[in-house]
Amino acid sequence: MSYDRSFRMESRIDEIDKRILYYLAADARNTSAAEIAEEMEVTSATIRNRIHQLEDGGILRGYLADIDYKSIDGHVTYQFSCSAPIPERDRFAQEAMEISGIVRVRELMTGNANLAITAVGSDTNDIGRIAGKLSNLGMEIEDESVIEEEYHQPYEPFGPEDAPKGPSLTDFMSLAGGAEVVEFTVSDEAEIAGLTIQQAVEEGLLADEMLVVGVERDGEVLTPKGETTIETEDVISLFSKTGLKKDALEVFGTK
Repeated sequence: MSYDRSFRMESRIDEIDKRILYYLAADARNTSAAEIAEEMEVTSATIRNRIHQLEDGGILRGYLADIDYKSIDGHVTYQFSCSAPIPERDRFAQEAMEISGIVRVRELMTGNANLAITAVGSDTNDIGRIAGKLSNLGMEIEDESVIEEEYHQPYEPFGPEDAPKGPSLTDFMSLAGGAEVVEFTVSDEAEIAGLTIQQAVEEGLLADEMLVVGVERDGEVLTPKGETTIETEDVISLFSKTGLKKDALEVFGTK
């Protein structure tokens, strides 16, 4: 049976596909088809064919290099939070990608600050040039911050049963004055799961200097309120007025 490239692949994803995506997200460069094939008890040819199908179906969209720009001649990485009219958000995103120095643009499901734009500059003057070009496009810059470090890990539910459990720390930013923003996935073991934000504060699970500023659930971005319940697999954006220590995230299921 031939593979129909026009068919939406999300309805065809099985455990083999999920395991392929897990390992490629963990380390695409050093993952071989033979290693995945051995675990899944299929042939290497099957794994290679599945990878091609995932690519053709638009699910596996690329293999991005993890580059530490700040180690290269003092380059700086900036995060711009920008607002664009929702009907034109896609156009603004595409135009932003044409600016030299822009390396990533994410469209967010929100009214304000609906474009998250990552830029790399040789110095602060170069970042100023990029900010000016973004403004000239007609979008409004709501906030900007230096990205100090960024962490990634694969989507744990697609991995083997013995894969390490814990919140998936997907993004990290240090802000002026020692403040930090982290983004992670709430794990099954999280002490805070099932509680509202207000309950978590009352029980001392969230320190006074911590503020939940974003909740993403099943692809939908929620506005966090006191009565919002934290659920497992929620992607939480957490702001802290002071630097976060590792044990500060234990209530979310970190080891």
